[in-house]
Amino acid sequence: MLEVHDVDAFYGDSQVLFGMTIAVRSGQVVTLLGRNGMGKTTTVRTILGIVKPRTGSVTFNGTRIDRLPTYAVARAGIGLVPEGRQIFPNLSVRENLIATARSRGHQRKPWTLDRVVELFPALGARLGSAGNQLSGGEQQMLAIGRALMTNPQLMIMDEATEGLAPLVRQEIWECLASLKEARQAVLVIDKNVEMLTRLADLHHIVEKGTVVWKGTSEELRGNTSLQTRYLGV
Repeated sequence: MLEVHDVDAFYGDSQVLFGMTIAVRSGQVVTLLGRNGMGKTTTVRTILGIVKPRTGSVTFNGTRIDRLPTYAVARAGIGLVPEGRQIFPNLSVRENLIATARSRGHQRKPWTLDRVVELFPALGARLGSAGNQLSGGEQQMLAIGRALMTNPQLMIMDEATEGLAPLVRQEIWECLASLKEARQAVLVIDKNVEMLTRLADLHHIVEKGTVVWKGTSEELRGNTSLQTRYLGV
């Protein structure tokens, strides 16, 4: 579904990605792991067309998207849950959700307002509340719901559990488990290796803008020295 192949990317004269290569197949949950500042979010920004690669390519469903504007990448079927949530603060919960709603016709059971509320009941009680009146956890649920309302073929979740209370984090992990069960393709950036190895099919560890290791959950769980070297604080 998604292939990032041998991408070099820069901010001005500063190179951030060095031959970045990852892939996500249909129905897979795939991770990008690594310490802060190693190029994970830049990889996401490159997929979305916010950062243009100097070399390499980004392909989605067999079509090059690395030269497309960001809105065209989104229309192609990639949804984002951004780091920091970035909901519309002055719109109501309902307006945040329906503003991005899109029916693509490829899903047997598309995401609707009712389905999102069923997934996150807390949002159902706050449909008329403005985004800036929500708690951090509710805002994160709204950011996920907003991405789902685009009915994406691939959803990208960038630090979706960061800074949340334990109960809210658990709800987000349960959401991700539901998406995996529904065969939703997801690319996840998160620091919780234990939870990710329960859910993800494939992991990429990123160090200084390149993938230094790729493998399954079983392989990652059994390699504590690898976790200490690249993921430990």
